[in-house]
Amino acid sequence: MAVRALVMTTLRFGELVVQTSGRDKILFPDEGITKGEVIDYYSRVAETVLPHLADRFLTLQRFPDGIGTEGFFQQARQDYFPPYITGTRAPRVSGGDIEHISVSNAAGLVYLADQAVITIHAWLSCRDRPDFPDRMVFDLDPPADDFGGVRKAAKQVGQLLRDLGLAPFVMTTGSRGLHVVSPIDRSRNFAEVRSFARRVAEVLAARHPDSLTTEQRKSARKGRLYLDIMRNAYGQTAVAPYSLRARPGAPVATPLDWDELDRAGLTAQRYCLRNLFRRLGRKADPWQDIARFETKLHTAERALEQIDADTSTRLRVT
Repeated sequence: MAVRALVMTTLRFGELVVQTSGRDKILFPDEGITKGEVIDYYSRVAETVLPHLADRFLTLQRFPDGIGTEGFFQQARQDYFPPYITGTRAPRVSGGDIEHISVSNAAGLVYLADQAVITIHAWLSCRDRPDFPDRMVFDLDPPADDFGGVRKAAKQVGQLLRDLGLAPFVMTTGSRGLHVVSPIDRSRNFAEVRSFARRVAEVLAARHPDSLTTEQRKSARKGRLYLDIMRNAYGQTAVAPYSLRARPGAPVATPLDWDELDRAGLTAQRYCLRNLFRRLGRKADPWQDIARFETKLHTAERALEQIDADTSTRLRVT
């Protein structure tokens, strides 16, 4: 049997060199999307995505044999990684510690793509203070195939966050729903931020009891959309902006302007590897200045206390 030669391709990013191989390997079988296309995607999107990954711990979802297989998650930096993929030790939730992966340059992103990394998940905190998040996220998935309900819920979450003095941003997940993300100052730890997010969700569920719920048990949701705040915890992650998802069509988690929620044809998988750059050619990243809008959470906490009190009063009256 003839042995197939391993074809290597050299990519240069300034002084950094990445050797890639197996570019013709099919990773998305339905569309015939190859590893080479995934490598090229992450190379082209690097300038846009890297600010969203900077100084964050990453969890990588790898599919060496394509998305038709189970794949696996990777959190720990490996000894064979090149030095431009950095590692920082931090405690595990379960005890001990782990050397987490961080990437700050295009060479690192391309190296990971060559390792068949499809999806990149990022912490909501930065590696210098991992227990103090600078992002708060509400994960909104439809209870059925009702993306209209997700859009409506995202608008309701966004409006309440604005009422609290926060600056909400919205993104398709590339999977089933939307993420609403608020940049916050790092004055509160994860436990405090999660508690605040839970109170926000409870206010929304009280205002819209027929369509929204905070019930974790699916059997108790009764067709209502679950306001998921569980990602706001130490060690949890959210899909990174502009990450590919391991789904047919190679959809992309895509930041949106708020008015785009009203556009016909919008779904969680509207943008993908093969059309994302048409979008970026027409409009800048809506999240490019997200860090400038980090808000002191204590101001929002005071506003929420007043809303909590008003909501409780109305519920008692009714």
